[in-house]
Amino acid sequence: MEKTTLKAMFGSYPKTAALKNHEIASDRVSLDIAPVDTAQKAFKDVVRNHLFDVAELAVVTYLLAYDAGHPYTLLPFVMNGNFHHKSLYSRADDVFSAADLRGKRVAMRSYSQTTPTWVRGILSDEYGLKMQDVQWWSQEGAHVAEYKDPDGVQGLDKTLGLEQALLDGKVDAIIAGGAIENKDKLRHVIDNPQASAREWNQRTGVIPINHVVVVKNELVRQHPDAVAEVYRMLVESREAAGAEGVNELQPFGFEKLDLSLRKVIDYAYDQQMIKKRYAPDELYGDVLNILK
Repeated sequence: MEKTTLKAMFGSYPKTAALKNHEIASDRVSLDIAPVDTAQKAFKDVVRNHLFDVAELAVVTYLLAYDAGHPYTLLPFVMNGNFHHKSLYSRADDVFSAADLRGKRVAMRSYSQTTPTWVRGILSDEYGLKMQDVQWWSQEGAHVAEYKDPDGVQGLDKTLGLEQALLDGKVDAIIAGGAIENKDKLRHVIDNPQASAREWNQRTGVIPINHVVVVKNELVRQHPDAVAEVYRMLVESREAAGAEGVNELQPFGFEKLDLSLRKVIDYAYDQQMIKKRYAPDELYGDVLNILK
């Protein structure tokens, strides 16, 4: 049987190590994996240039791309997730609760990022804050070229670091998913964020998905067996990583993703980022039949 060669892009994690090291054998598929360690750096190549047959992509970036008609179908495989109650910061000397954010200025690198989408959704569900209650400030546009931020989202100087903007009093809070440099000068807006996130997760059953895997529509139509094989290889690579590779924030399979996927779709729609509240089945398309 002649192998189908696919151009692929995944970040470097324990769960992708076996794939990248060619330790997962296949007589159907050969993966030409791009030399990318940080997947975010190649997101534009996915949603603007369509360079890859199979790729890792932030879930909200995928929703925006699907909404704009880009040719990718979702696989039921989470590459990573993270709790985001800890991602909302204010100045250490400016103490207020999440419910007190009404009328305040909240900045982020990009309104269309996945982390701010989860944070805004949690603020709405848990603290009663609607989009119009808060002044949202964003520094960058989206990876998806067609996407435009909702009316009311204001632009913040790109040259100014988020932490510095907060410390200088230009904004009241920031959403930052990465490491914080000024830990002694900042505080979490949500008290005991890790415990709050765990309680929220146990109560709602929602897993805050960050990155997923997508495949080209053409591949789904013309080589369904290759799609099934890629999914098998992803799962086996994940399992080869052991305990770290089967983290609770990295589920796979239609049933395990369903509740969380529906929640992030709701958030993206409610925050005026996509035109329709899509059903998961629409995003999976024929992958539903291929993998069942």
